[in-house]
Amino acid sequence: MTEKKLKKADYDLIFDYISSLFTNMDTELKRETPFQLLVAVMLSAQSTDKQVNKITDQLFLSIKWPDDVLKMGQEKLEKAISSVNYYRMKAKHIYHTAEILDGKVIPEDEVELMRLPWVGEKTAKVIQYVLYHQPVIAVDTHVHRVANRLGIVQTKTPLETSKQIEKAVPESWKMVAHHALILFGRYYCKAVKPKCEGCGLREICRYKKIYRL
Repeated sequence: MTEKKLKKADYDLIFDYISSLFTNMDTELKRETPFQLLVAVMLSAQSTDKQVNKITDQLFLSIKWPDDVLKMGQEKLEKAISSVNYYRMKAKHIYHTAEILDGKVIPEDEVELMRLPWVGEKTAKVIQYVLYHQPVIAVDTHVHRVANRLGIVQTKTPLETSKQIEKAVPESWKMVAHHALILFGRYYCKAVKPKCEGCGLREICRYKKIYRL
């Protein structure tokens, strides 16, 4: 049986409440330049932001722009990021990306972004949202989980969620939704042992109803 769609008042409740939990809703990936943001997001695939930040604390002392990567070389880049998952593949793609972007501006368009090596839909939307302030919602496991628990979407995969969530979330909340859902999923609505006790969204939460919390 299909559940009722959320109303505008439900979205107001969701994002007002989550906003009250965080003083700064921004990406937790450390960066100073647009290219550093792109590199950090590429490194974050199959890795945590915390692990990426440990690597980039040192890496970004040497790398700020594409030509810095070219000067470093792919082999040294591999060594610098060797503690992250798929480091050889990531080093190869970051180096190739640096070759493509050397002397150029990072694209704003999703299709153009996805022509870069190792840049899928999620990475492209993170760049659009963080760098260019576009009203898009990048879907990772946190966003997928929280959006389903709260009834924003009813999907089985992050890809399905990505296709539906931007149509579901009202325009007035699209510039908040991305980081709000990520941070809420990361620190409160966790995959295991979510902090349901005292949560201000219990009344509309599907997770609570399913597990009779």
